[in-house]
Amino acid sequence: MRDQTTDLTWRKTDLGDVPVSTQFDDPYYSLDNGLAETRHVFLDGNDLPARFGGHIHIAELGFGTGLNFLTTVQAWIDAGRKGTFHFTSFEGFPLTADVARTAHAAFTELGDLAPQLLSIWDDAMEGPAIYAPGVTLEVITGDVRETLPAWDAQADAWFLDGFSPAKNPEMWGADVMQSVANHTAPHGTIATYTAAGHVRRALEEAGLTVTRTPGFGRKRHMTRAVKDI
Repeated sequence: MRDQTTDLTWRKTDLGDVPVSTQFDDPYYSLDNGLAETRHVFLDGNDLPARFGGHIHIAELGFGTGLNFLTTVQAWIDAGRKGTFHFTSFEGFPLTADVARTAHAAFTELGDLAPQLLSIWDDAMEGPAIYAPGVTLEVITGDVRETLPAWDAQADAWFLDGFSPAKNPEMWGADVMQSVANHTAPHGTIATYTAAGHVRRALEEAGLTVTRTPGFGRKRHMTRAVKDI
């Protein structure tokens, strides 16, 4: 399903309107500062941009408005466009480009990066699309419990950014966390905003080394993991 406009509302904040899923009763990104959250949790949590150079494959659970992707692109540009990267995101309820455009309006510091994403939005939902020289984006739609096990690649870094585990438990189940581990390259890393005990235990049981670190904003802790083999 592409059109999820009937399944969300907008919440006004000091930084602009934030989309909130009515199905999961959860915002698509931090009400405090979505860009700062992504930088702290997903970039710092995966030691990016220090790992740029050569080729890196980044994967994500929960594409949403594409904010994590755009923040990663911005960090890659700021780092001197070192190497190349492929960004694969798994999304169960893809938004329309129009919804994303409204959300992006709050992040003027992204400049032309957001319109560039919107120009390939539909193409990326159908398969790998070239966002810019050196950057490829693909959004795999459908139930992650089916699409991730069928995926034939591995990621060097994971962003686990689905809706809250308490509100979207299927996406954070032990089976999905095992699939994440199975599709992580040796010495690959994983970062997520949640520090929920069952998520950390599932990652540990999947064979990963898990640590709890300071979270962003109102969240005291977040989770990082690494595949040691």
